[in-house]
Amino acid sequence: MSVAFVFPGQGAQYAGMGKQLAAAFAPARDAFRRADEVLGFPLSRLCWEGSDEELRRTDITQPAILATSMACLTVLQARGVAPQMAAGLSLGEYTALVCAGAIRYEDALVVVRRRGEFMQEAAAGRRTAMAAILGLDAQAVRGICRAAATHGIVEPSNFNSPGQIVIAGDEDAVHEGMRLAREAGAKRAVPLPVSAPFHTSLMRPAATRLAEALSGIPIVPATIPVVSNVTAQPVREPGDIRRVLVEQVASPVRWDESVRAMRDAGMTTFVEVGPGTTLSGLIRKTVPAARMVHVQDPESLHEACAALEVSPSDVA
Repeated sequence: MSVAFVFPGQGAQYAGMGKQLAAAFAPARDAFRRADEVLGFPLSRLCWEGSDEELRRTDITQPAILATSMACLTVLQARGVAPQMAAGLSLGEYTALVCAGAIRYEDALVVVRRRGEFMQEAAAGRRTAMAAILGLDAQAVRGICRAAATHGIVEPSNFNSPGQIVIAGDEDAVHEGMRLAREAGAKRAVPLPVSAPFHTSLMRPAATRLAEALSGIPIVPATIPVVSNVTAQPVREPGDIRRVLVEQVASPVRWDESVRAMRDAGMTTFVEVGPGTTLSGLIRKTVPAARMVHVQDPESLHEACAALEVSPSDVA
């Protein structure tokens, strides 16, 4: 069985995430404890008991999802489950790199907290928006963005799966893009409840600041290939990892291509590690033959262990 671990990004958060897993398993509790200590505030409490409003703050969301995903990962690792490849959607790429041993968990926590701040501040004071376009291909969406650019900056920001592409940029331009998409036959054009135009050229100031933050942490060669959002190709070397993490902030996420790259490399089973099941749905649409399991709580952990033919015995 060839297994890839995939890790969710911003938007997967929900109040209570990781709480049941931490209550049941010491490795999960330790992942949250380490996050609290490194960041100097009770991130675990925000994950387990925080409000949706608190968890939507980008500087909180990003380390919170990282910590929850790491809690899930450490329980899998305690059972001896190891992937042959890894990838993560946007923020999730950091968890994938921790999984691959390229970045220390503690360093990743600090960097993603700052990354959240940088991304939020990059578009501060500017009216921006993001929207999901369903039912059109990439060529059509690119053409719509070019046509809507008379109203401001608007660009494809996430190629999530065939027929699901996110656009982002200035609010008026995004709204025009939604209108043009409907005219072009899109099944739906849905505004997204986010606070900044992620993965567009408007994030270039954030990328510049992130480059400086990343220069201060050690990165070592990855023990397994990690498929980059920017290139949809595996990276392993420290220089390449730094480069794609910086470029990723202001570049579109090529998730559908990344999934196909893992499939083409022989991956047949994908394990979504962290809150939610969004990636499972996207992967099924992209590679229908893929085998999907997920881990976010004790119940899904037990089901995943059964699917992966791993002993379901508890790790206290």
